[in-house]
Amino acid sequence: MSGSEEAGGGILPIAHGGDLDAAGALFPHAEQPWIDLSTGINPVPYPCPPLDASTFRRLPSRADLHALLSAAARAYGVVDPDHLVAAPGTQILIETLPRLRPPSRVAVIGPTYAEHEAAWLRGGHAVATVTDPAQAEEADVVVVVNPNNPDGRTWEASTLLDLAGRLVRRGGWLVVDEAFIDLEEVESVAPRVGPGLIVLRSFGKTYGLAGIRLGFALTESLLARRIAQALGPWAVPGPALAIGRAALADTDWLREAALARHADSSRLDRLLACRGGRVVGGTCLFRTAEFDDAPGLFRRLGEAGIYVRRFEANPRWLRFGLPADKGEWCRLSRVLKPA
Repeated sequence: MSGSEEAGGGILPIAHGGDLDAAGALFPHAEQPWIDLSTGINPVPYPCPPLDASTFRRLPSRADLHALLSAAARAYGVVDPDHLVAAPGTQILIETLPRLRPPSRVAVIGPTYAEHEAAWLRGGHAVATVTDPAQAEEADVVVVVNPNNPDGRTWEASTLLDLAGRLVRRGGWLVVDEAFIDLEEVESVAPRVGPGLIVLRSFGKTYGLAGIRLGFALTESLLARRIAQALGPWAVPGPALAIGRAALADTDWLREAALARHADSSRLDRLLACRGGRVVGGTCLFRTAEFDDAPGLFRRLGEAGIYVRRFEANPRWLRFGLPADKGEWCRLSRVLKPA
């Protein structure tokens, strides 16, 4: 799910959302300020608690890390905090896992988040993209994003656990990226982590705090220690430990956020339909829609200072994150109003 687009005489990558520098190069005269709808990050962030000044001055202690891991274990339904690793975002975990195995046959269930395939290729593995776990029987490692990005496909937990069982019997891994599961009614496999099953969880997307860089790997304790050793000491800074601990313990906020974001995604679906869009999938944090005139709509949105995600492999698709407030909703509605 990557590509390029010309801008200012050069070529800009289309590998990710969230790059407002690229947006500015593509649309130098765009309406300001930019509304970034190119990511799937909760636009209403968790209210960060006040932090003691010492959190910024000292290195985080083992007790600080253990407190976060204990909160995460409770939040994700894992009995033992020793099965968790905290990292500065899930991206570094995606990069780290391929370095912990000898060259292997890897199947990525796609199309999906492009960095999974890219990281395993960089690690010297043989990678194939398949459309269904049933097509990955010959692989040593299978990577599944559940719910999937960008189409929102989901897989039953029983299907994934059966696959994990077959892989572990031959020394393989099942990597399940649950970055978008927290606000969805999708059963997580996190409570069943064990040998050969690795679950990735994103903190920043759910809690709208991507800038603090926090994510987790959940697996059996021996592999968890190997991942932690690969990341090195003090991988997560003190402020992130403190904010993460508070947010993960706040179950009331999470429940209310899920209700509010599902209402927002339904509102967005109605807007997209009015513009002729056919929603092909997504989660409550992003919606992917097909348009007959997707390139033209992308330009119209960009000129209005609204950046959305487009896909070279699916030029009729655009992915929309959620607006954050009334002003952003009004600007998006104005641009999507049928001509």
